[in-house]
Amino acid sequence: MMRGGVPRLLRTLWYLRRPQLAGQLRRALAPVPPPRGCSGLPVVRAVAAPAVAFLPPPAHIDVPASGRLRLIRRDLQLAGEGEGPRVDWHTTDHGPLFAYHLHQHDWLRHPAWSADERLALLEDWRTRHRRGTGWEPFPISLRAFAWAKLLTTSDALPAHAATVALHTSLADQLATLSDRLETHLLANHYLWNLMAVVLGGVLFDGGESDRWRQHQHALVSELAEQVPADGMHCERSPTYHALLLENLLDLLNFAQGAGGRLDMEAVLALGDCTRRMLGALQLLTHPDGEIALFGDSAFGIASTPGDLFDYAAALGIEPSPEAPTAHLPQAGFARLSSDGLTLLVTAAPPSPPHQPGHAHCDALSFELSIGRQRVVTDTGVAEYVPGPLRDAARATASHATAVVEGQEQAELWAAHRVGGRPDVAMPHVSAEPAGGGRIEAVCAGWATPDILQRRSFELAGRSLRIRDVFDRTARELILSLPLAPGLVPQLAEGSVCVPVEGGTLRITASEGLRFQIDTGPYFPEFGRSVDRAVLRATGSDVAEAELLLELS
Repeated sequence: MMRGGVPRLLRTLWYLRRPQLAGQLRRALAPVPPPRGCSGLPVVRAVAAPAVAFLPPPAHIDVPASGRLRLIRRDLQLAGEGEGPRVDWHTTDHGPLFAYHLHQHDWLRHPAWSADERLALLEDWRTRHRRGTGWEPFPISLRAFAWAKLLTTSDALPAHAATVALHTSLADQLATLSDRLETHLLANHYLWNLMAVVLGGVLFDGGESDRWRQHQHALVSELAEQVPADGMHCERSPTYHALLLENLLDLLNFAQGAGGRLDMEAVLALGDCTRRMLGALQLLTHPDGEIALFGDSAFGIASTPGDLFDYAAALGIEPSPEAPTAHLPQAGFARLSSDGLTLLVTAAPPSPPHQPGHAHCDALSFELSIGRQRVVTDTGVAEYVPGPLRDAARATASHATAVVEGQEQAELWAAHRVGGRPDVAMPHVSAEPAGGGRIEAVCAGWATPDILQRRSFELAGRSLRIRDVFDRTARELILSLPLAPGLVPQLAEGSVCVPVEGGTLRITASEGLRFQIDTGPYFPEFGRSVDRAVLRATGSDVAEAELLLELS
């Protein structure tokens, strides 16, 4: 099979949609136009206050000392305190992801800032950042929500705030965004673009607000595609799912505060979508109250599930009564629980096919909690810069699944690209009313299409049996079990024992498999790497393999 170069590029481009290809071509041939001003009459705010209080900014934001800002565990020193704080808005010190978070301005909602400091920082951005990263569509989209929250939250800005200037600036940003919707990317970027433009149509009267509000019909259509019946966002990242859910709830919050500025069809569609998304989030929440780390997911980026459930409830939104509790069939996630054990399984190809940038080689992998303690964990994500850390987060060996004949499940490259794809499905999930059940899933890696792996999970009582059957004997096989940091596995005769809260987890393997204990990275947050034990069972010429995990 040909690898790299032009063949890999063609395998990547094959899945793109026509609007993406057209958008990529336009970006390659035409220069990015400068930001433009909003046309029409000056905008005036149509929302005095939200219907309920907004959630606080996410946990990764910190202001550890005067003149410093910390985002995704990276620090930025502010300057010019004598004349008010100033920011190097063009910094490239910490990479593009940090720059995006810097220009999204959600950090300005942190309680460490005074109202006067917030205004000074907003004015610093408005007057000194006329071009650059902050004017890209994605930062504008997220910043629109942050600015709207600041403008409508009591005491967030001083009473004498230059609201006319801020309103005009935000209107100019939204006008620029409306001309640059990210159809060359689609997926979450395009969805956030639409959400922000519709937000502008709710928040403002005058200017182009009527035209912005008309995007609500495109937003409803895009939500129907990106959030199918099972309620999981199509990119299958619990973190991005939670981020999108919060901003959708924010949009409903503004709409309730404005009254009648969105069509009833859109209000009903937003309500239905958020109810289904809450249901999917429930399924992907561990007993410790935090999300599973499948795909590009990390703690501290999005609000916690508990906070999102409370925020939704305050808006009159509860998870759908029909929300699945065991299986998200479109997303390929499943959940079983039994006698204190909670099993979460993922089995789907990189998704969506036209934009799988947040996918990992994690098909048929799982996370396992015992009580509130995580035991088998996904690896998470450290950064989006191409290189060893990004590769380690996405590699097959970093997930609780099988490495077949030394090959990756998918052809991952750069930071967010996928060429060849595995064939993956989850044809069967059955949860017993009393607890436990069975999950069946299949995967044929892109480089080993003739070796179909059939994996079953059987959870009963305090034991989990994982069985793999291969259509063709695998010359080399590695079954990985990445453990949570702090757990210390102990090799014993023919088994491994892992002390956990409330007992010992004993792990045995079928004949022909040999255990070894490696050390691997764990990325629970952006910018943070923690060493942890990774248990591997290896074998040669394997047609069937089995792992048994028993809690005693």
